[in-house]
Amino acid sequence: MPFGRRGWTVGARTAARLCLAALLLTLSAATAAARQTWTLAWSDEFNGPAGSAVDSTKWVMEVGNGSNGWGNRERQYYTNTTKNASMDGAGNLVITAYRETLGQKFRCWYGQCEYTSARLKTQGRFEQAYGRFEARIRVPFGQGIWPAFWTLGNNIQTAGWPACGELDIMEHIGREPANVYGTIHGPGYSGASSIGAPYTLSSGGFSDAFHIFAVEWEPNQIRWYVDGQLYQTRTPADLPPGSAWVFDHPFFMLLNVAVGGYWPGDPDSTTVFPQKMYVDYVRVYR
Repeated sequence: MPFGRRGWTVGARTAARLCLAALLLTLSAATAAARQTWTLAWSDEFNGPAGSAVDSTKWVMEVGNGSNGWGNRERQYYTNTTKNASMDGAGNLVITAYRETLGQKFRCWYGQCEYTSARLKTQGRFEQAYGRFEARIRVPFGQGIWPAFWTLGNNIQTAGWPACGELDIMEHIGREPANVYGTIHGPGYSGASSIGAPYTLSSGGFSDAFHIFAVEWEPNQIRWYVDGQLYQTRTPADLPPGSAWVFDHPFFMLLNVAVGGYWPGDPDSTTVFPQKMYVDYVRVYR
């Protein structure tokens, strides 16, 4: 029987649907293939025995309270001891912030320091321009607690901040348990004028479980992910007029838990110590 008008229409629709499905499969395969092109360039899996120190061939531990509390009026004194940063024997780095009475030699911007913590960086050990920077982390909690996984331009000693560039992969402040932030800082868009966005959990808080935080950084584009979900993309078009895109040279990574400061505010009577950030791994791909 010859096809009538209706037969041709149904056939055309079926063919169109099949073509669309094939196109979607092709695009999905192309996307998966693009993701598979990442090659591991550097990693730390933190598999040392319990109580062992961080690998000094990969990390440098900062010491002190910095200038004006690292520029943010933070209240912690960073140490290079295993009390504040060590392996837990279960495959995690643990950065621990304590409230404690310190000797007179531990001086902070506000006087005798009241807190200790740790800040690790790969400066001089590993620096890379572009790629995927990823870590699996369980953050601490509480008012005034400020954990972060972030990067700084390796020209910071000559260019200074913010001209060197700062790329924050994950920042979390304890008073917002369901939020993390991804941000860029550069000349003309730093501090309170930085460019970024939050990612908010649909339920619960980030301290309840491990989450994977990542950026994919390419020339003229940076993409932020939480647990594989893209939530923000930034390009030079997002900058204020006349501002420079400074994300075109190698950066080094940092992991830390700060206590207090302009943004999170100081600990209060509700804040429980010690507070611990667990880091399962840090991996960098190119």
